[in-house]
Amino acid sequence: MPPPTLLPFTTPRKSGTNSSVLINRPAFRLTEKFLLLLVFSGFITLCFGAIFFLPDSSKLLSGVFFHSQRTSITGSGPKQDGGRELEGDKLSKIREDHEKALREAKDTLQKLPEQIKKEIKEEKQKVVQESANKKQAAPRLPNVVFRKPVGATGREPSDPQTRERQAKIKEMMKHAWENYKRHAWGSNELKPLSKQQHSSSLFGNIQGATIVDALDTLYIMGMHDEFKEAKEWVEKNLDFNVHAEVSVFEVNIRFVGGLLSAYYLSGEEIFRTKAVDLGVKLLPAFNTPTGIPWALLNIKSGIGRNWPWASGGSSILAEFGTLHLEFMHLSQLSGNPVFAEKMMNIRKVLNRLDKPQGLYPNYLNPNSGQWGQHHVSIGGLGDSFYEYLLKAWLMSDKTDEEARKMYYDAVQAIEKHLIRKSNGGLKYIAEWKGGLLEHKMGHLTCFAGGMFALGADGAPEDNSGHHMELAAEIAHTCHESYDRTATKLGPEAFRFDGGVEGIATRQNEKYYILRPEVIETHMYMWRLTHDPKYREWGWEAVQALEKNCRVAAGYSGIRDVYSTQPTHDDVQQSFFLAETLKYLYLMFSEDDLLSLDHWIFNSEAHPLPIIRKSDKIQ
Repeated sequence: MPPPTLLPFTTPRKSGTNSSVLINRPAFRLTEKFLLLLVFSGFITLCFGAIFFLPDSSKLLSGVFFHSQRTSITGSGPKQDGGRELEGDKLSKIREDHEKALREAKDTLQKLPEQIKKEIKEEKQKVVQESANKKQAAPRLPNVVFRKPVGATGREPSDPQTRERQAKIKEMMKHAWENYKRHAWGSNELKPLSKQQHSSSLFGNIQGATIVDALDTLYIMGMHDEFKEAKEWVEKNLDFNVHAEVSVFEVNIRFVGGLLSAYYLSGEEIFRTKAVDLGVKLLPAFNTPTGIPWALLNIKSGIGRNWPWASGGSSILAEFGTLHLEFMHLSQLSGNPVFAEKMMNIRKVLNRLDKPQGLYPNYLNPNSGQWGQHHVSIGGLGDSFYEYLLKAWLMSDKTDEEARKMYYDAVQAIEKHLIRKSNGGLKYIAEWKGGLLEHKMGHLTCFAGGMFALGADGAPEDNSGHHMELAAEIAHTCHESYDRTATKLGPEAFRFDGGVEGIATRQNEKYYILRPEVIETHMYMWRLTHDPKYREWGWEAVQALEKNCRVAAGYSGIRDVYSTQPTHDDVQQSFFLAETLKYLYLMFSEDDLLSLDHWIFNSEAHPLPIIRKSDKIQ
């Protein structure tokens, strides 16, 4: 029996000398030709696939095709053994890369087609965004001759008691700042009981929220050494190249607003550069069919999405409506109109929509451009949208007539459909859900007293007095929500139903997290009326904060404002330094410090100067 053969086209034959040898056939059958072609095609495909498609293919090409040429040029003889070792290394590398490619291919084939498509799409978006980031990473800013706006500094209070109270508030700022520096420097916030850092997911991996939020407060309080060390940290450590999701709204009001304010107060160029850099990185949030931005954005990849709990994947009114002040200043300082254009596009979308009862629902779908659930609130989810309509008009030196009309039309609808008076005579702002009122007012809603007062002077049809009266009534109601607790600090929300007025009835509404809105309204009412009761109400808040929220290493929120022995939540919020303490300090300052005739405060109490026509960068 002849021995088995390796190829189908060879067979044992006898030679003329009777020696048993293998002799090739003179010709091949059709099937043999096909198999031969298939084998060689497969071999060639494998070789070229390994060379061109495996990782590090350029190195493989040079090693395979140009190796012999290189070795002949560099010499032979004693180096031949080393050359063989090098060739062996390259072959080993080829085998390793080939095995790796096979493993990756196997893993890919095991995935569902939808998953593969999704990963390809995300990879494309990532490449596009990285390319865009490289182009926009270092925007060239126009040369600006810095002129410090009027009111960046102010006179010392003439009244001894006012000076003493102002000094106390500055001491509170020192206590909050020094403990943050001691226990949580460079992180976002402080846990004053644990004496360690606290970080919210709102900022992704961006760090230093307390530092940036506190910059302008340090400056106006004359804490120059602290301001200098904060500025040095910003210059060396503030980094926005993070691979994590951030809240566009929170990053804008705290970081962009804080940096802009610090620039306008001090003239330090680093703050302008950082603010514009961050503004550029937020622009991909507007890449939606309508231009209404996403709530969340991965700064590095440029991929955005909305909160999963928001109605039908909607964007939130108070979030996309609270970008205007900062973005207009970004265009002003960068010479790039894109920031302002994004804001005016939001206006166009809103003006095309019908408003139920003249009201703005809290949810708007960025894909369809249609309202989501018809829930209207002047508190959480809606609040600062209305604030920014008024302030957009004021900040434009009262030239933005569209913003003015939108604001006063909205106030008219709010007064008609949401504002009610309790049996006890307390005027409050309810929430509207699909045509039904919920008789609840949030702590966040208490900013509205200050807003009505600030907008009273420009009210149409000689309604200034009516708007000031409305502001005073809201301020009184919010003060009552403080005065009716054991701690003299207000709850997160309070109700007007079931015989209850101005009191929280649910346990999850009884906490206080160092919020500023009631104090904010007291500050505006003091500045615009000089009624001494507003300063007294502010001082009551100072005493309540010292008694209930001050701890050895900072200030903490409390869990139940109705408890005589409240427990602490162990968080010193960055807005306590940015807003609460700043508004208290301004309440006990002369009116020339950050005068309302020259400055507008963003939603985080960061002062931005009114943009005069003559100041605009061409």
